[in-house]
Amino acid sequence: MLVFTKRKELQDFIKDYKVKNPTNLIGLVPTMGALHNGHLSLIEACIKECNLSIVSIFVNPTQFGANEDFSKYPRKEEADLNVCQKAGVDIVFMPKIEEVYPLKEEFQTTFNAPQSMVNVLEGKVRPGHFNGVLQVVSKLFFLTQANKAFFGKKDAQQLLIIQKMVEDLFLPIEIVPCPIVRSNEGLALSSRNVYLSDEGRKEALKISNSLNVAMRLIMQGEIESEKIIEAGLKALEGLEVEYFVIVDRSLQNQAKIQKDSTLILVVARVEGVRLLDNLWI
Repeated sequence: MLVFTKRKELQDFIKDYKVKNPTNLIGLVPTMGALHNGHLSLIEACIKECNLSIVSIFVNPTQFGANEDFSKYPRKEEADLNVCQKAGVDIVFMPKIEEVYPLKEEFQTTFNAPQSMVNVLEGKVRPGHFNGVLQVVSKLFFLTQANKAFFGKKDAQQLLIIQKMVEDLFLPIEIVPCPIVRSNEGLALSSRNVYLSDEGRKEALKISNSLNVAMRLIMQGEIESEKIIEAGLKALEGLEVEYFVIVDRSLQNQAKIQKDSTLILVVARVEGVRLLDNLWI
């Protein structure tokens, strides 16, 4: 496994690799580190589908808001490298901030994520977050020259906005959505789960249970969003719920369930920890 910390080293390697292997597929798994089994599932999919696998580990400052502590984000570089090594990753790109953002802020190219998709849900409570996500993801796409990039469905809004950027800018890369990975109990895996106590983890199971309640209703023939939301919120009683919504792939509210176009998104706080989960219909 090769580890690059300098963008030029990575670019030189990719340039040479593409000359020698013009038909090979390059895959990218962008991460902010603190890798868990959810990330590992993305890495395994990348290795399976591509000839060259690249994992980026970079805590991106531009996606953190004024009320979010960039310095406290978990950083486990040695452990992350061990995960990648054992998984069989070919390249890890682990740059410093100045490698990704060499220009002063006033000279940087910034992004405006689609307004209708960032003024709701996560974008509403984290203004500017998705602009920063698109900024760093686009840089990683250009640096790696990847043919495919692998993202988890758990961060549904992020995934949909990245797909829209690729479509809008005609970027020559395929975005590969990967299923949510859960604990044996059903809790969606997240780097934030480490902040939960044992009791907190039990309480957090109400989140995935609310989605299970919604799915059972849908399987029984219920299509009215209002009734499904009511049942989902009841299953979340006792938690600090930010939202439980039913939307389409453009993140607009749906009055009725529609096959292959509906998303159920839920965010709740447990012991002060903000947890996301969702269900793709």
